Amino acid sequence: MNCLITISILLFCFSAPGQASRYQVRTVAFYNLENLFDTIDDPKTFDEDFTPSGKFKWTVKRYEEKIENLAGVIAGIGYRVRKSAPDILGICEVENYQTLSDLVNHTALKPFDYGIIHKDGPDARGIDVALIYRKASFIPVSIQAHRLVLLDKDRFIVPTRYQLVVHGFLEGMPLYLLVNHWPSRRGGELRSRANRIAAAELNLKIIDSIRRIEPEPVIIGMGDFNDNPNDYSMKKVLRTKNEREEMGSTDLFNPMAYMFQKGKGSLAYRDSWSLFDQIYCSGNLINGEKPFRWWKVNIYDPPELKISRGLYKGYPLRTITAGRYTGGFSDHFPVFGYLIKELKPLLGKD
Repeated sequence: MNCLITISILLFCFSAPGQASRYQVRTVAFYNLENLFDTIDDPKTFDEDFTPSGKFKWTVKRYEEKIENLAGVIAGIGYRVRKSAPDILGICEVENYQTLSDLVNHTALKPFDYGIIHKDGPDARGIDVALIYRKASFIPVSIQAHRLVLLDKDRFIVPTRYQLVVHGFLEGMPLYLLVNHWPSRRGGELRSRANRIAAAELNLKIIDSIRRIEPEPVIIGMGDFNDNPNDYSMKKVLRTKNEREEMGSTDLFNPMAYMFQKGKGSLAYRDSWSLFDQIYCSGNLINGEKPFRWWKVNIYDPPELKISRGLYKGYPLRTITAGRYTGGFSDHFPVFGYLIKELKPLLGKD
C-alpha cells in the first residue's frame, strides 16, 4: 500500500507555515520477541527448556499461539499512519530461520510479503538477531554479521549475539541498517557495563567502516541495547544526540531520549521502566538533503499487550511469567519510527 499523509503544520522547518504537504511514509521498527523458539531440541545450544518435555512444556500448540500473537502485534505496528505493517523490522531473541519463516507466513503477515535476513549466531542459548522487510519497499544488496568478542575472568570467549549489518535500498535511497542485541545486565548493571561498552565500540567501528566507503551514508541502528538512552554506552561511546537543531550529517540522532525523559519505557522491572529498545539514525536524516527524513518515533503498547490488572498492571504481558504459561507476547514492547518523503506540495488551510 502506497500510503500518503497530509500534514498542515510546520514540520522540521522544511514546510512553509500554513502549507499543506503530502508525504510518502515508511515505517522502521524493532521488536524483542522474547524467546521465539521452535519445539525441537538443538544439540548445539541450550534450548532444552523450550521443548515439549522441557521446563516450559513448549508444545506445538504453545509455539503456534506465540507465532499468532506476535504476528498480530507486528501487523499493527505503525498501522494507524502507514496503513501497513512495518516496511523494515529488526528482531531479536529468535531461534532460527524456520521460526522467522513461520512468523512471516502467518495469515496476519503473509499479505505484506516479507523477506527474511538471518544468520545463525554463536549465542549459547541459540537466540539471534534478524531483519524482516517488505519486498515492495526495501531491496537488500549485502549482509554482514559482526562478532562481538567478550572474555570472561578466565579469558575465555563468551559467546553472544552478532551485530547484523544490512545494506540496501529503501525506495531507491541507499540505507545501512544495524540490528543489535547487546549483552544483558545479568549480574548487575555496573558489573556488566563493560560488555555493553564493548558492544557500543563495535557499533561505532562498523559505522566508521561504512563511512570510509561512503562519505554520507544513511544509517539506522536499532536493537535491544540493554541500556537506556542516557547510559554511558549510548551517550559517551556512540555519542548519540537528541537535539535536532545541533545535528550534523555525521552525528547520530537518538529520538528515544525525550521519551525516556518523560518516563516512557519498553520494559518494566521492579516498578521501574527502562527504554532498552531504541532506534537511532544518522544526522543526515534530520538536517540533510536525503530523499527521506526522520519524522517521529513511538512505543507500540496498545492495551492488549499489557497485563490488565493486579500488581503488575500495565506491564508487558509475557508468554511465560515466573515459569507459568500466560499466553502473552513478550516482556518488551516494540518501538517504531516513521520516515517520510515529501511529494508535490498542496496549498490548503490548517
